[in-house]
Amino acid sequence: MKNKIIAGNWKMNKTRAEAEALITELIPLVADTPNTVIICVPFTDLCKAVKLTRGTNIHVGAQNCHWKESGAFTGEIAPSMLKELGVEYVVIGHSERRTYFGETDATVLARTKAALNADLKPIVCIGETLAERQSGKMEEVLTRQIIEGFEDVTAEELQRVIVAYEPVWAIGTGVTATDEQANDAIKFVRGIFARNYGQDVADALYIQYGGSMNDGNAKGLLAMSDVDGGLIGGASLVATKFAAIVHAHE
Repeated sequence: MKNKIIAGNWKMNKTRAEAEALITELIPLVADTPNTVIICVPFTDLCKAVKLTRGTNIHVGAQNCHWKESGAFTGEIAPSMLKELGVEYVVIGHSERRTYFGETDATVLARTKAALNADLKPIVCIGETLAERQSGKMEEVLTRQIIEGFEDVTAEELQRVIVAYEPVWAIGTGVTATDEQANDAIKFVRGIFARNYGQDVADALYIQYGGSMNDGNAKGLLAMSDVDGGLIGGASLVATKFAAIVHAHE
């Protein structure tokens, strides 16, 4: 059985002082877990997070990176800049990036390839909206996001990728897919990767569930056969709640 990968996406929260307090509280709470623990923090908290977690079992991720190494891209961050800081992971294509900042499957692919080329491990987000699910287009949307978003990612590169299935209708809404809905969707996603890369590669791929996973529902979701972990939003901002999710399936 795979260990679980639990990643906290802090989004646009926590000053450096607040980050230090949260990380300091979190470190002993997750020190004995067999699962992989990642915190994806704002750019301004990265240096502090890397320093505080050095020598612990907590890994640090960023929440975005650009597809170029340098250039006239005001407000963007190059993958090599993240790598230089000691960052290991980076979230790519979160639904909020797609919704508010014009992210597309093509830019997700470009950012993913750039992150891989910089030896970062991308956490690539996919998922359907409520309207898409209700109109029966969930499978069509997920298939498109995978085909176009992973178009020239090789099987070797995919070994360094985490996929996060996040139904957009369940992000920040308090509405969570049922355990069975989450597992069925992830099983479908894994099937697409199996067709494109082979069953062994697909079985080895880590696919997380994201979308209002919290300390109350994590145990059931993480017990599902195809759910390999969680990408956690609001609950990752409270050390005790995030730690409870980390320990929910051990």
